[in-house]
Amino acid sequence: MTALYAASTPTGADRSTNTGAEVVRVAEFLAECPYSHRLPDDPIVAPGLPGASHMHSFFGSRVTNAHTTVTNLLGSASTCSPTVDTSAYWVPTLYRNDQAVEPTGTTFYYLGEGVRDDIIQRTQPLPQGLRIVAGNAKATGTTDPTSIARWSCLHHGEVNPSKDFVTCPADSMLESYLDFPQCWNGRDLDSADHKSHMAYPVNAECPASHPVPVPKLRQVLRYPVTGSTTGLRLASGAGFTMHADFFNAWPTAEMARRTTNCINAIVKCGADGNPS
Repeated sequence: MTALYAASTPTGADRSTNTGAEVVRVAEFLAECPYSHRLPDDPIVAPGLPGASHMHSFFGSRVTNAHTTVTNLLGSASTCSPTVDTSAYWVPTLYRNDQAVEPTGTTFYYLGEGVRDDIIQRTQPLPQGLRIVAGNAKATGTTDPTSIARWSCLHHGEVNPSKDFVTCPADSMLESYLDFPQCWNGRDLDSADHKSHMAYPVNAECPASHPVPVPKLRQVLRYPVTGSTTGLRLASGAGFTMHADFFNAWPTAEMARRTTNCINAIVKCGADGNPS
C-alpha cells in the first residue's frame, strides 16, 4: 500500500507531455454522500443478522440495514449527489470520549490510477451488486501490513500521515483516506472473506488471477476533530482498524457512462458524470 501513503491529493492523475511541459490528466468521477444513519449492522459480513456487528456509520442509501440486498438499494432514497447513486457505503463509527462523531466531508472518488494508461483505457464498469470490504477491522498495529488506514490533517501536509490517528491543528480536520482494490476476478460479486474476488494492482497492472480492471474507489472522510487524539477510537478499535464496506447500486447505464466518458477517456468529471 505504498501508493496510498504517497498520495497527496484525493484524486488520481496520470501524466502526458505537451510542448515539453508536464500536463496532468485525471481520470475521475465522484459522489458526495453525506452521513445517513448508524446501526450495529453489516449486510455484507453479517447479512440478515441485525445487531451482530460493531456500530457502523452509513452513507448513501438511507435504507441500508442487515437485510439489505441490491434490490432494496436500487432506486432507494440516497444522501448522494448524484442521487442516482443509491449505493451503500459504511465504516466503523468514530467516537471521542464515547460520543459518536460523524464526518462532515464525505467524498467517494472513482479513479483511473495506479495502473498503466492502456489499462485505464480498458477499465470496465463496476458490476451492479458488487460487494467489497477494504481494510482490516482486526489489524494489530501500525506495522500490520493488512491495515490500509491512512489518517491525515486537512490542509496541513506538514503533519505526516499515519495508520493511526494524528494530532491536527485547530484550523484543520481529521481526514481518513481508504482505497478499495481495483482488479476484479470477472466472476464473483462477493467472496467468503469479501475480499478474495478483488485484488490491488501489482507493478501497475492487474494480476492474472484478477484480470478485469475496474474504477478504483477512494473514500475520503473528514471529521470535525482536532487536537489531542486522547479518547478517540473506532467502533472496531484503534485508528489502524479503519476499514470500509461498499455495496454497488449504481444504475448500470450511469456507471457505464461515467466509466467510458471519465475513466477510459482520462477526463476529470464532476458528480454529474460530465467533464468538470
